[in-house]
Amino acid sequence: MLNKFRYILRRQQCRSIDNSDVNMEQLEKMVEQGAILLDVRSPQEYNEGHLEQSILIPEYELRMKAQQMLKDKQQTIIAYCSSGIRSKKAQKMLKQMGYTQVYNLYQGLENY
Repeated sequence: MLNKFRYILRRQQCRSIDNSDVNMEQLEKMVEQGAILLDVRSPQEYNEGHLEQSILIPEYELRMKAQQMLKDKQQTIIAYCSSGIRSKKAQKMLKQMGYTQVYNLYQGLENY
């Protein structure tokens, strides 16, 4: 029972909006200003459809590939996935790695 409660709380934390989350309108404006779109889904999901101009680094490969593919740590990056959970994890991971301008597409692609 306690583990189920923790799971629900963790999931709720990933789904709550904060000032580093963006919606699709904000995303479009930020991309126009040079932001990088980072798809953190699997290659299969990416191949089934993705946002234009996005680059793929699956969340499970982010620690290995981020520094070679995302060289500028001050560059604005918007992470997204299907539901917003993996991209929220990726956002936190990138911030821990020293990236300063990392945003998350709130609730991922599921609402768009």
